[in-house]
Amino acid sequence: MELLRNAVRPYAWGSRTTIPELLGRPVPAPHPEAELWMGAHPGDPSHVIGPDGTERSLLELVEADPVGQLGTTCADRWGGRLPFLLKILAAEEPLSMQAHPSAAQAAEGYAREESAGIPRDASNRNYPDPTAKPELVCALTEFHALAGFRDPERTIALLKAIETPGLAKYAVLLEAQPDPAGLRALFTTWITLPQAALDELLPEVLDSCVKHVQERGEFDVECRTILELGESHPRDAGVLAALLLNRLTLSAGEAIYLPAGNLHLYLHGTAVEILANSDNILRCGLTPKHVDVPELLRVVDFACGEMPVQSGEREERLSVYRTDAPEFELSRIEWEAGDGGEVAVHDVGPQILLCTAGGLLVTADDGEQVELRRGQSVWLPAADPEVRVRPLSGERTQVFRATAGTC
Repeated sequence: MELLRNAVRPYAWGSRTTIPELLGRPVPAPHPEAELWMGAHPGDPSHVIGPDGTERSLLELVEADPVGQLGTTCADRWGGRLPFLLKILAAEEPLSMQAHPSAAQAAEGYAREESAGIPRDASNRNYPDPTAKPELVCALTEFHALAGFRDPERTIALLKAIETPGLAKYAVLLEAQPDPAGLRALFTTWITLPQAALDELLPEVLDSCVKHVQERGEFDVECRTILELGESHPRDAGVLAALLLNRLTLSAGEAIYLPAGNLHLYLHGTAVEILANSDNILRCGLTPKHVDVPELLRVVDFACGEMPVQSGEREERLSVYRTDAPEFELSRIEWEAGDGGEVAVHDVGPQILLCTAGGLLVTADDGEQVELRRGQSVWLPAADPEVRVRPLSGERTQVFRATAGTC
């Protein structure tokens, strides 16, 4: 087991304080810092720190010894590749609205774009790799998101609550077919509106949202979100699409799972995210990046209803976030202030432990020990002996455990 040095991604929507504070660096940072990556992603792999202070790319370690690092089952299942990526997300501003393909869609799309000769780093490339990208996000602070299509009846009520002359016909359209097919029709209509029509409709909608907020209407939170998106992305069809999605506020420890096809948008907050090790994104809007509407419509799942929120299945101090994703599993271990006791965390397969509160002592059965402080993470290869963790002091302590779902 070895400590990791992890890459920070400086996207414009990131926070100048969250990740620097977590890592014990000066605050504020000179530039926004959006994500902290832990894993063997080819674009920015973690580096393992040896006992003598030397470093080596985790990607290189896995490629050199996939069975020792991943275990036979995981190495065979994922072609010698670490199948998950663990992140800290620090969203100060909304991200783009997006969905991710299924395994079959990704494989087909990748083959199609390879055959067409589209460079993998091209701005109009949809599928830079042939793998799915399910993800799960677990809040560290209050975390705000849009995810999954709201029940059509509730969306009809929202559209009527902010009804404008230009919006009325769309409420009628959905009311005539309040189901996934009706959502698909309305969503498709909105994201393909000519810019002139969009420029006429959006100001009406935003003005009506202002009035609804001033009157403290039933959909106050939803309208505030639309106003925020409209201010940061004027003239963007994604602002209309946001009217169709569930508006979620997660408390610390709560999580949502985003399978293939789920249309979503992270708004604000800090979270731990685990996802398949893929870059396949189909964007809907709220971004200057490439939006491929026909391909997006092939991928988006228009199933509707409340978005499930989970707190993890509790097993003593361990809370496991269950999903059907074979690439990953995330769990959380907590000790309240004054608590103690060891918890065994090493199973078959590779793992990353990330400390998000307090400090831990990680002890292997062979006697090796590593201290893990807040913001630090450790790599546990499959070949390592069983590992146990316990708090270093009497303060509240929290660690997240990432591992492959099929291992």
